[in-house]
Amino acid sequence: MSAHPIIQKSVVPMKDYHINIFFSEEDACYVADIPDLEFCSAFGDSPSEALAEVLQAKDAWLQVAKETGRPIPAPRYRPAIYQTVA
Repeated sequence: MSAHPIIQKSVVPMKDYHINIFFSEEDACYVADIPDLEFCSAFGDSPSEALAEVLQAKDAWLQVAKETGRPIPAPRYRPAIYQTVA
């Protein structure tokens, strides 16, 4: 019998989409994007402004997808720093 307890890996579904926010030297502004929603991004003069803008873009993206019958992907993107090894 092992001295170490068995650790079970549980997968918790994500409740919302991951948002990346970064400063773009080329554009001289902050950019926010949602990797799970193709082409869903926005920009702002500050990280909080970029976030507010991308949240509006997300709402618009989801609304148009619903209206046009486009599939809406489940939130699944996880940056490498949050990924675990099985």
